[in-house]
Amino acid sequence: MSLFKARDWWSTILGEKEEFDQGCLCVADVDNSGSGQDKIIVGSYMGYLRIFNPHPVKPGDGVQPEDLLLEVQLREPILQVEVGKFVSGTEGLHLAVLHCRKLCVYAVSGTLGNVEHGNQYQIKLMYEHNLQRTACNMTYGPFGGVKGRDLICIQSMDGMLMLFEQESYAFGRFLPGFLLPGPLTYSSRTDSFITVSSCRQVESYKYQVLAFATDADERQETEQQKLSSGKRLAVDWVLNIGEQALDICVVSFNQAISSVFVLGERNFFCLKDNGQIRFMKKLDYSPSCFIPYCSVKEGTINTLVGNHNKMLNVYQDVTLKWATQLPHVPISVKVANLQDLKGVIVTLSDNGHLQCSYLGTDPSLFQAPRVDSREINYEEFDAEMKELQKIIKEATKTQDILPKSEKYRDLIVTAEVSPDLDAESQAIDSEVKAEAIPSVTVKITIQSRVTAQKPNLAVCVQAPLAVTCDQFVFDDLEPDSSETVVLSVFLKGNCSPSELEGNCMVSYNMPTGIPKVAQCNFRLPLRLICFPAQPSKAANHKLTIDTNKPPISFLTIFPDFVDPSEDDQANVLGFQFLTGSKTTLLASKTSQRYRIQSDQLEDLWLITKELTLRLEEHFKKQNCKDFACTFSGSIPLQEYFELIDRHFELRLSAEKFQELLSERAVQFRAIERRLLTRFKDKTPAPLQHLDTLLEGTFREVIALADAAEENQANMFQAFTKLKSATHLVIMLISLWQKLSTDQVAILEATFLPLAEDTQELGWEETVDAAISYLLRTCLSKSSKEQALTLSSQLCMPKDTSRLKKNITLFCDRLAKGGRLSLSTDLTSQQAAVMAGGCTTIPESDLEERMVIPGSTATFPSHGQIAKQKSQP
Repeated sequence: MSLFKARDWWSTILGEKEEFDQGCLCVADVDNSGSGQDKIIVGSYMGYLRIFNPHPVKPGDGVQPEDLLLEVQLREPILQVEVGKFVSGTEGLHLAVLHCRKLCVYAVSGTLGNVEHGNQYQIKLMYEHNLQRTACNMTYGPFGGVKGRDLICIQSMDGMLMLFEQESYAFGRFLPGFLLPGPLTYSSRTDSFITVSSCRQVESYKYQVLAFATDADERQETEQQKLSSGKRLAVDWVLNIGEQALDICVVSFNQAISSVFVLGERNFFCLKDNGQIRFMKKLDYSPSCFIPYCSVKEGTINTLVGNHNKMLNVYQDVTLKWATQLPHVPISVKVANLQDLKGVIVTLSDNGHLQCSYLGTDPSLFQAPRVDSREINYEEFDAEMKELQKIIKEATKTQDILPKSEKYRDLIVTAEVSPDLDAESQAIDSEVKAEAIPSVTVKITIQSRVTAQKPNLAVCVQAPLAVTCDQFVFDDLEPDSSETVVLSVFLKGNCSPSELEGNCMVSYNMPTGIPKVAQCNFRLPLRLICFPAQPSKAANHKLTIDTNKPPISFLTIFPDFVDPSEDDQANVLGFQFLTGSKTTLLASKTSQRYRIQSDQLEDLWLITKELTLRLEEHFKKQNCKDFACTFSGSIPLQEYFELIDRHFELRLSAEKFQELLSERAVQFRAIERRLLTRFKDKTPAPLQHLDTLLEGTFREVIALADAAEENQANMFQAFTKLKSATHLVIMLISLWQKLSTDQVAILEATFLPLAEDTQELGWEETVDAAISYLLRTCLSKSSKEQALTLSSQLCMPKDTSRLKKNITLFCDRLAKGGRLSLSTDLTSQQAAVMAGGCTTIPESDLEERMVIPGSTATFPSHGQIAKQKSQP
């Protein structure tokens, strides 16, 4: 409970489910009683007009029946109520009520009652104006310096100011550059209207300028008639405040000069009559309403500012003097004189909470009861503290945004791959030149535990693999319902894929509108891209994988590729890829080794991966947890570099084809322009073989486009082979150095950063930047290398020499015990030779000749390159 809260003097709740806004509250002696006591006039959007005269017996009392002087329901919503001298022939106060399409002026009068029910009040319609435009707000005052009466100005929603001289309509003017209406007020000191436009600037318009400007009803006339009928509406002064305004108020007290107060969304401004800022106050809250009032200190002005935190702040100029708590968010605030009590604060909320309050303190009378003293059990407290620390530690370990357990998810998607190939192939438009192209069925099931709106299923496999249908759209899923779809996967492109994995992703919306995604992965069988064949003895590329367990018969781990009746396939197995290449797998009879050999380096990857996965699954079924694979041979970097060079050559060719196509297209358009000029010429002229040149250029463009398309297909195949070889190199490095799962993830992010290869961002420059970063951070030799700055722009290199050199250096640093880590702390990167690591190489040897143990890749040092360049 706040100590400084508004002291409730009188309050009431208006109606039920009624809405109120800023202009719905007014305080004035509307019945012309002459007693100096104000009445509270409230209008609502439901059309109710109420007039109150509070008389609480003691502060804080609720509303009494006699406090409500008048309650009447009008036919239209009430936008604003004002009290002024609106009727000609009298200086008495009258009530102006603004509706959407009507302005009504009423006289409020009371009749003395002869019985205990009290006085009777009624309203009498003096006159009304039907508006041709929808009204927004209004202001009033002695426009033009008239004496003894007030004129009314109404602002419409489309930016027209309609002025009424009491019972008659005067004129209408459109504001220039209008978009949305803003607050409007009148300054009698300067005889001008002040508003805030959609340009977030305060604008002032003189009444005389409005009176002599072009009439709004004549806007359809010609420009000459406009000039003759009046002047163009010009603004008197403009001040850019940079935010929308909530309200404007003009004050002029005896001890203070005239000021214009503007309440913005984050500031309130005090301006002089000419638009110059006298002072401004930046607010640290969102204001809702304000009203300036007279200050006891000469030369200053007090301001009440309400905000959306249910607070009412009192400022003396820019100094906060008081802050008080309200029971509601005020949307309008006034200061009134009620029952001989001057300065009562009247506030109104948007739901009809009307309160009269005054400032003061409300000390709390609550006293905390005494706590019974008891002995403290420190052992119990220590046990509880340990338990809480354990819970906190477990909670901080979990960094996943989504829950790991499937049973807590709202929607689960599962994919089941058929163990057998399809009896009838579902392959469509395949480019593979094989007799039979197999396909495999994938059954995808979506189970929803909640209402899932607009679920969409997307199935993705890496090219050159393809699916028969990759997009599915379902109706809304009810709770505990499921949907099942069946599709087939096949090899479409004429090259082997780098991955035999697919992904299912379901996107849907919750009933609350929150979008969510559920996904799962599935593994495709090896039989989809190859079939059994006779083993081959000779091969260009060979790899040997060591294990710590005796070799397993291929009849056990490859039952789908061997014939049980043939015993010779227990230790040797051949794989024939659909694209034409062959790979042979051998198991040693005497040692714990497996050999994979093929004529193509990239074809070793899928067989090697399948071998390791099936071995791990086999030993996992036997509850063998210490199974491990290692690699102690040489990393085939030279063969890997050949694939990099091949891919880079095709990228250079694509760039060359693009340049040639651009040149031929420019030439073709130039010839077309010349031919068109000849054809349009009235006097026929010889074509001078332009038609022949056009036909020849057209054929060149077509031939270049075909060559570029063929090069693009070759580049896709080269990139697929490069990805397969990269996967193989990553696996060999991880087995060679026995890297952890996190280190393998860093390795994959370094060498496989792109899912697709483009001319704008290619594989070579991306991998080179990633390896350079690792060499400069976690694999650096000294702080000098860490101080090197890398280029912030990725562009296509001229050749691959730098990339190949960095890859070689990267492998050498790993061989010397370097540890992959994303941390740049030098103390955490001390070189530590891992178990099973290779023998270290002196750094001087590497600087002279970059050589990996067992690798055939060799590069000259910087000095040798410089010497070669200097030779004539």
